[in-house]
Amino acid sequence: MDGLDDLDTRLLVDLLRDHSDPRKSLGQHYLVDDQVIDRTMDIPGEFSEQTSKDSHILEVGPGPGSLTLALLRTNAKVTAIEIDEESVAHLERVFGNRAKSLLIQEADAVKENWPQGITHVISNLPYQISSPIIERITRYNSSDGIKLAIILVQEEFAHRMAMSSPPHDIGPLGLNLWLDFDVFLDRKVPPSSFSPSPRVNSRLVVMKPVNREEVSGINKRLFRMITKHCFSNRRRKLRTLLSKPPPRISRINGWHKDRWEKASSEILSSESTEMARGWADMRPENLDPLDWVTIVSELSSK
Repeated sequence: MDGLDDLDTRLLVDLLRDHSDPRKSLGQHYLVDDQVIDRTMDIPGEFSEQTSKDSHILEVGPGPGSLTLALLRTNAKVTAIEIDEESVAHLERVFGNRAKSLLIQEADAVKENWPQGITHVISNLPYQISSPIIERITRYNSSDGIKLAIILVQEEFAHRMAMSSPPHDIGPLGLNLWLDFDVFLDRKVPPSSFSPSPRVNSRLVVMKPVNREEVSGINKRLFRMITKHCFSNRRRKLRTLLSKPPPRISRINGWHKDRWEKASSEILSSESTEMARGWADMRPENLDPLDWVTIVSELSSK
């Protein structure tokens, strides 16, 4: 792209570090590995969602702009939300009038309203905001729809997103993502790919929106509340966990303590339910996503 040819990853990181040191409080670890950036940019095409001039990419925490530069070179429109004042000033100095398709917002991406029309979310996320940003991606996809999300997160967190090693990685994070996304683990990224280096490995993760027939018609809020409730005491059996209502159950339309106690008592005692035939004596980590769908459906039917 015209005006960007003289920039490269290491230069962008060095220019920012000349003005300010990375802030531990913001989890700033700048991506300096061009192979990781190149791999990130290859992924959309493999999912038939290649970025182009018609794409609108959201980047959270661009920092020095090393990934931003690669995104801009696809000719896509890029909105970069950055909370750090020094990083914002750096991005404005570096890109200035070079990239008319870049909008830089100084804001907290966890709280800021995201712009309409986002087609892709592509970001190297600070570890400490991975969970809330994923929640934002899920909510945004439910209302506006996206084509693809590619995020770089801590490796252990990535495995929990994908539930790659059951039962160890089974939990609310992966189960709730499963409702709306196929989650794929991509390249493992070592600490040396960042400046400064974190103490742990990272992983590229792909979130591809999916419409699952199995979850059609179920109350997703109830699903999320039940799984969170059960995994908060994951060593207990389902019989014990479901005998008490989740906290704040009344926040879900149509639900209250009395209805929960009646519904759970019926499905735990009836010989006709899957629950009574074995699940009641299992622990949460031993159930797969479809089992949880059945639990939610049976509770909702009472």
